[in-house]
Amino acid sequence: MSITGECFCGKIQYSYSGELHDARSCHCSRCRKAFSSQASAYALVDSNSFRWITGESLLTSYVGEHGFGLQFCSKCGSTLVGVFNGDVHGLTLGCLNGNPNVELGRHIYVGSKASWETIAGDVIQYQENV
Repeated sequence: MSITGECFCGKIQYSYSGELHDARSCHCSRCRKAFSSQASAYALVDSNSFRWITGESLLTSYVGEHGFGLQFCSKCGSTLVGVFNGDVHGLTLGCLNGNPNVELGRHIYVGSKASWETIAGDVIQYQENV
């Protein structure tokens, strides 16, 4: 089964033919800024099963000093994927189309979540990362 995703404006689209794994939500201040939200929602992928369908030339990247980064649509600003050393490392769950059949397995860095956020549900929460 192939999973598809796209940015808000639809100019960038991708497909993924593997299984999503280790889905998590990070509540650290850096993820709040990168995702313009109270937290990120992200799942790891096998980079060999990922491909851009359209709009790859519209990607803008931010990569930190340790090789981890994010790729965004240069038109609408949607955060689409995470990268590590130039390869797609994970997908942002908010840009997926349809039902990807994945559930968040953990909330991380809840010790630094925004003061106005309330985390609902019974998914395990970690003060930092595990």
